[in-house]
Amino acid sequence: MKRKILFLGESYRADAITWMKGLKEFGDFEIITWELQSPSNSKLNRFKRILEYFFAPVSIRKIIRNKKPDMVIAERTTSYGFLAALSGSKTIAIAQQGRTDLWPEDSVLYPFKKFIQKYAFKKAHLIHAWGPVMTISMKAIGVDMNKVLVLPKGIDLSLFTPSTNYSNKIEAIVTRSLQPEYRHDSILKAFGILHQKGIDFSLTIVGDGTRLQFLKDLAKELQIENKVIFTGRIPNTELPKLLQQSNIYISMPITEGVSASLIEAMACNCYPVVSDIAGNQSWITHRENGQLITIDDIEMLANELIWSFENPESRNEAIIRNRKFVEENANYDINMKVIADRYHELLNK
Repeated sequence: MKRKILFLGESYRADAITWMKGLKEFGDFEIITWELQSPSNSKLNRFKRILEYFFAPVSIRKIIRNKKPDMVIAERTTSYGFLAALSGSKTIAIAQQGRTDLWPEDSVLYPFKKFIQKYAFKKAHLIHAWGPVMTISMKAIGVDMNKVLVLPKGIDLSLFTPSTNYSNKIEAIVTRSLQPEYRHDSILKAFGILHQKGIDFSLTIVGDGTRLQFLKDLAKELQIENKVIFTGRIPNTELPKLLQQSNIYISMPITEGVSASLIEAMACNCYPVVSDIAGNQSWITHRENGQLITIDDIEMLANELIWSFENPESRNEAIIRNRKFVEENANYDINMKVIADRYHELLNK
């Protein structure tokens, strides 16, 4: 008889889909999902979401009584992870998604989030850190590190395959959600500088978010709108082709845990140009296998893009090294088998 898992989290996210797909494929698990239904795109909806969250433990316990899952897994230690801790399940695995999950740091809810995160860590039988950078905050607050599995879910290397781009211009891609913390405006301004210098380029911005119209207006203002493509939200299955058509991957978040987007780009031979923060420093060494850019330093971003394009030998060495690194450390087939086996071990105990 198949073992059942109740997944608490946003089931539409590519990250969550990878996690659940891997557990079905390599652990033969049956997955049941539960997530909050109210969006958070307005004050009224945010209030509804908070109300829904307040009553969520009752809904989740009802599902557990009726569906009888063998274990509960949840993403984000400060939201769904806390709900997993309250679920009453005998086996719980939670995943920290960001560097700390305590975000934003200036939030009035920060002390409350800190409290519920600590409770979630205490109740969990297994804690996922998708990369080493996530363990720093865990150790700092005294998490039992014997419960922590440091391993990325990995990516499907049969989909995200390398491709050689022989273009004589910068063909850059950004695949992060169009939210303020990903600093797409800084990226556009850097390309505005390239345009002023007469450097040819194309820039593909994948995804959707609250800043879409603002960014389209900014591209027009910078007179680069004919060189910037906004694709909107696309299925994850279409992403490999877009990455393979690009030669430079750009990501400028102000905070980062482990970026599947960066790993996907590295697998497809895109040269990474990313923000100089702890989450990216785990994977990238400046001018060795990519570029690390000071947050919001548009002059530096523009100059490093020029440097990377004017040094094709260095860039080509980096993309070969990056693909090898991904194969050795972020292979979905290997990593998800390890995770699924660990779940079975927990259940057998």
